[in-house]
Amino acid sequence: MAAHRKPKQRPYTGPAARTAATLALAGAATAAALPGPAHADPQRTPAQVKAEVDRLYHDAEVATEQYNGAKEKADAAEDALDTLRDEAARRTERLNASRDALGSFAAAQYRTGGLGTSVQLALSSDPDQYLERASYVDRIGDRRAAALDKVRHQVAQIAMLRSQAEGKLAALASRRAELKKHKATITTKLAGAQQLLARLTPPERSAYENSDHGSAGARTADRADRATARGPVRAPNARAAEAVAFAYGALGKPYVWGATGPSSFDCSGLTQAAWRSAGVSLPRTTYTQINAGRRVSRTELAPGDLVFFYSGISHVGLYIGNGQMIHAPRPGAPVRIAPIDQMPFAGAARVA
Repeated sequence: MAAHRKPKQRPYTGPAARTAATLALAGAATAAALPGPAHADPQRTPAQVKAEVDRLYHDAEVATEQYNGAKEKADAAEDALDTLRDEAARRTERLNASRDALGSFAAAQYRTGGLGTSVQLALSSDPDQYLERASYVDRIGDRRAAALDKVRHQVAQIAMLRSQAEGKLAALASRRAELKKHKATITTKLAGAQQLLARLTPPERSAYENSDHGSAGARTADRADRATARGPVRAPNARAAEAVAFAYGALGKPYVWGATGPSSFDCSGLTQAAWRSAGVSLPRTTYTQINAGRRVSRTELAPGDLVFFYSGISHVGLYIGNGQMIHAPRPGAPVRIAPIDQMPFAGAARVA
């Protein structure tokens, strides 16, 4: 039985070849323009977009607090390095003065050291006066030995200071690398949030930006209004009252990550600035501020208390009473009054 063979396809030539090539390119372009099922970007609903934006903003806030902590340590390392360098410069000046004094001793010895003591005594016209001078010279020799020991000690101290400065410089380089990493994370998360927000219609985006925390803010807005209508609650002491007054004065100022005022704030920057106005120094980050005072329960809250949110202690506000706080929420949302039940409550601290 004869084998059936597939007839050979003749290659296109001339106009037929050009036509085939054109069709192939057009098909490839169409395939590239139409995403396949494996690469399709599912269409998110506005609610899903808002939820994802909330997540990105929260991630950015976590990175912001990490950045704030790294910056605090970097600033401390830089201050310590400057202090060591200043101390090394002062000790070097004293070392140079000691070396000049040794040089004077050496010059005097050179001028009088050409003759032995017995010859100098023999040639002296007044032996008693010479012996008195020789005793003085011995005392000078003792002083010279002490000065030499002092120089050796100063050299050792300066070497130690320089070694410490090198260690601080290495620590500073490490902190700056950490700052760069956290800053990259923050900017990436914020850029992603902005890209998602661009998918919303103008009314949807406006509604999101005017809410405190996505849909949670909308659900609690009526409760915030009712609490405000009850009027302010008196602070327990003058310092707390001063901190609360500062927070009220910051209402409407923009959120800027890493900012501590006076024209913009992030969340821990606002609470730090508020209590600084009352004469109380707080640490820079949320996860250190929670340990800055006495822990209090939610039922014990009083105006001026610091209220913290999320399991990682990544957000903080200043409690003002009636279940409300003043806080710096996120980029695009200025300092405002909000209910404390809009986010997962993590704890509270009373500073004073």
